[in-house]
Amino acid sequence: MDWYQIVLETIDMRSFSNLWFWIALAVVWSTASHWVLGVPFDMVARARRSGGQAGRDLEDMVRITVTRILYIAEEAGLWIVGFGSALLSGLAVAGFVYGMELAQALFLLAFPMSLVAWMNVVTAARIRNEALAGEDLCARLSRHRFWTQVIGMVSIFVTALWGMYQNMSYTALGG
Repeated sequence: MDWYQIVLETIDMRSFSNLWFWIALAVVWSTASHWVLGVPFDMVARARRSGGQAGRDLEDMVRITVTRILYIAEEAGLWIVGFGSALLSGLAVAGFVYGMELAQALFLLAFPMSLVAWMNVVTAARIRNEALAGEDLCARLSRHRFWTQVIGMVSIFVTALWGMYQNMSYTALGG
């Protein structure tokens, strides 16, 4: 057995049977639910619990990230939506029409994350427009985190079902 064959057997290039894909999926969603609008959620919990300086720190951090998110959305939003839509469309066609498993896996990672990115822009705009602070800000960030987690759970469930289907189909075909 040569070195090349050992590497290819160790690193299976089929996405849904590859442990690294599932680790990446878990890391993506745990990171997305921990960093709410670019702010670590433990800051929200600390601000709710302690108030005072922790609350001011949270408000400053949210103000910075909200300003940054909305600046990017206003300056490059159309380009980002255009390129993102083209990328997602390309992945969907390559994956589900032409059967490329890697494209399917990337689509199942990227599409739900694009929903979270859209939610980030909407939530940032609400925070700025309503001038949220204190408990109202914490409640908005908690609600945002909840919906991010819902999207993540649905995404992981759908990806797991599709991955099992792909693995069973591959096995049934004698792969």
